[in-house]
Amino acid sequence: MDCGGLSATPESRLEKPAQDEILPHVPAYNRPMHWVKPLCFLVLAVAPLAAQIPASGAASTLAPTGTLRAAFLGDNPALGRVDANTGTITGPVADLVKELARRLNVPYALIPSPGTPEIIARLNAGTADIGFFAYNASRATQVEFSPAWLLMPNSYIVPADSPIQNVADADRAGVHIAAVKSDTQDVYLSANLKNTRVDAVEKMPAPEEIEKMLMEGKIDAFAANRQRLVEIGSRFPKLRVVGDDYYVAGQAIAVVKNNAGRLAAIVLLLDEVLATNVVKDSIERAGLHGVNAAPPRGR
Repeated sequence: MDCGGLSATPESRLEKPAQDEILPHVPAYNRPMHWVKPLCFLVLAVAPLAAQIPASGAASTLAPTGTLRAAFLGDNPALGRVDANTGTITGPVADLVKELARRLNVPYALIPSPGTPEIIARLNAGTADIGFFAYNASRATQVEFSPAWLLMPNSYIVPADSPIQNVADADRAGVHIAAVKSDTQDVYLSANLKNTRVDAVEKMPAPEEIEKMLMEGKIDAFAANRQRLVEIGSRFPKLRVVGDDYYVAGQAIAVVKNNAGRLAAIVLLLDEVLATNVVKDSIERAGLHGVNAAPPRGR
């Protein structure tokens, strides 16, 4: 079956290029975002439905074509990596989707996507069944979200000689912070910075471009998830990653709106997987920095 992405094998391989915070279980290091309570209500509301879904019903609900099609951010190293030469996808998303599909007794397809809008478009067009990215209130008007499955810290990368030693140092007048428009970092910092603001860029710059902007003084700090920043810092010795985090974002599973059965099914299945070491072990194999598996609900 052509899913615009990957066929399910023990190590999924790229067949062709993709076309194209959910409820956090730890507090933010600054103030929590205002959407936490509404999301708690949503998860509680679908829980009774989830308990009523038999395994066979979950398979047809979550994978109506017979294949569980999962779209994710292909350039986010905290979620997964696509080998440029072989197309092999490894990392937490690949391992989680493999386990979800095993429990549903269906094959699966992984679909690397360039951005969250593309994943949302796939969900709403019916060309993906589940999507992997972080919750924010704007996205929640377009799709529904599960509880968090992965906890991802966010920080800044700065020039090595920058006076910014911790995240509080960046919240000062005259400090220029860049982040990708509408991504978790932009949304959170725009709501919580007191003395400066975020200069949003349209898409994630290449590491070389981030290094150039910082070294030329066009920006003072670039905001992203810690794993991405650590990898950039390892390439450019004149840059360093700030030691603490301003926010721990919960990566979630998104499904199409107005499908309570699908949301309930993924919430139940995710709870089962999070009660195991599947995600924890995947994070360790991937060597991710500061990333943790979220606990099941109620723990």
